[in-house]
Amino acid sequence: MVDDDNPWGDRLTKDWFEADTDVKPGDTNVQVAGMDVQPHVFFISIGVIAAFILFTLFYPGGLMANAFGEVFATPEGAFEWLQGGIAGNFGWFYILSVNLFIAVVLFFAFSRFGKIRLGGVDAEKEFSDISWIAMLFSAGMGIGLMFWSVGEPLFHFADPLLGAEGETAAGAEVGMAITYFHWGFHPWAIYGLVGLGLAFFSFNRGLPLTFRSVFWPVLGDRIYGWPGHVIDILTVFATLFGIATSLGLGAMQISAGISFLGDEVAGTATPAGTGMQVAIIAVITAIALASVWAGLDKGIRRLSNLNVTLMLVMLFTVLIVGPTVFVLGLFPQALGTYLSNFPELALWADSFGGAPYEGWLDSWTVFYWAWWIAWSPFVGLFIARISRGRTIREFVAGVLILPALFSFFWMATLGGTALHFELFTEQGIMGTVFDVGEEVAMFELFTLLPFTVLLSVLAVILVTTFFVTSSDSGSLVLGHLSSGGKHDAPRNQRVAWALAEGAIAAVLLIGGGLGALQTASITAGLPFAVVLLFLCYSLYLGLEKEYRTLESEEFADWVEDIQDERDVVVRKSGSGVVTNIEESGRRGRTADDD
Repeated sequence: MVDDDNPWGDRLTKDWFEADTDVKPGDTNVQVAGMDVQPHVFFISIGVIAAFILFTLFYPGGLMANAFGEVFATPEGAFEWLQGGIAGNFGWFYILSVNLFIAVVLFFAFSRFGKIRLGGVDAEKEFSDISWIAMLFSAGMGIGLMFWSVGEPLFHFADPLLGAEGETAAGAEVGMAITYFHWGFHPWAIYGLVGLGLAFFSFNRGLPLTFRSVFWPVLGDRIYGWPGHVIDILTVFATLFGIATSLGLGAMQISAGISFLGDEVAGTATPAGTGMQVAIIAVITAIALASVWAGLDKGIRRLSNLNVTLMLVMLFTVLIVGPTVFVLGLFPQALGTYLSNFPELALWADSFGGAPYEGWLDSWTVFYWAWWIAWSPFVGLFIARISRGRTIREFVAGVLILPALFSFFWMATLGGTALHFELFTEQGIMGTVFDVGEEVAMFELFTLLPFTVLLSVLAVILVTTFFVTSSDSGSLVLGHLSSGGKHDAPRNQRVAWALAEGAIAAVLLIGGGLGALQTASITAGLPFAVVLLFLCYSLYLGLEKEYRTLESEEFADWVEDIQDERDVVVRKSGSGVVTNIEESGRRGRTADDD
């Protein structure tokens, strides 16, 4: 019998493309408190997370100082030591790896593999193009853009690279180009690589939607044993700490915004310290739980669309009431500076001490690359989950190019407006931002623009909704990982992970603030950089096999054998699936045997 919605039933995928294994996602799961968990991944992860939380909250400062030196007397000191050690010794590795990821993603998109469809030739899109772009952008870096869009250009304006002099027009141009560099093609290439690998091996090979599946060409059925368990456990840790970094940044900015609004609107001093930030995490995590309970379509999709709408409102309001002509000119000029200096920026490792100050590379580029890598299992798995039905070329174009261009324009508008005030007026916010922190930068900028209170309220709402979507989509991803790759983990399971995300973010803020958040990302990102290098090779093997199958004589003969059945389906449903299969069959009949 032929299904109208899926004319070929399961024959096309099972007969030709699925991995040769009898193991199904969740075969070894156990049911606990309304959750459906893979016991090795879930219980080991929860145990280590609980130990980390307890150790950080009840840090034995005196004991650690006696054993390892005074630098370990506080959690902050330990975090700083760990961050410096990893960034200082492995910065070169991060730089080379991330550049390789860009090359690999572009190769997959523009080579013969570009026409391969995620989910198979009969796959249909689950979400509209607009909803898809909105969801992947909200999950990707919404909080980060809000947090750094004003502060980062100012820091690079004061201490630029490429031989420019600080606090000059040339320094401003270079500052924007470096900001583009950190928020442009590199992070989205990492997300695209991970998302592509997970989507391909899950949808095209019928494997669990977990990170272990991308190693099928190398490990085979061993992905269901301890090698696979270890991979998914590491993925859980990277995901949690990557999300916690963003949630912590969001809490810091919301706290700064509430304090600012308290002063401006109510005339009342509002606390903005760690206690306030932890309280914000608790409240917004509770809101995120409601979104988790609503599910992917009602929760994340609606909030993601709301995020994009609010971002556009803020973006064009600042553009219109700010230095419009200056921003519109800065956007392409900074893009040109970024692209013309792309090789130098992409491969610069500060080997000869040319950075504006000691630790610049570690604090900026290495931190960002590690953060994106640590966050890539979360963002990549979420992107994979929503990308069925898209060709690899379409997938890469959507993930790599469109969000990067939007990020460039966002940074040029917010950061460029701040630079305009520093360069061409007597007003400026740089001193306050440097003294207090990046979390106040956006609100300080709004004091120089009309509609100060309205923009500030909008910013707080926007960071809050980004917080919720990050927590929501993160819990969805962790549900996949801890349920053995099932596409629909129980709600209780996602609720538990949303609580864990909030707890980790709060503990990191208590243990060391922004430095602890940066350390968490750099530490979690290092092993995943190695994992992603193997992913490049494994994905190549998988795509090569898919391509050869689609081009083979055997596949063409199969298409011909079901010609009569296909014609019946066309008359019944007018399905566009047939065109895809016909094209694959024609290619197969003219392909070389080798």
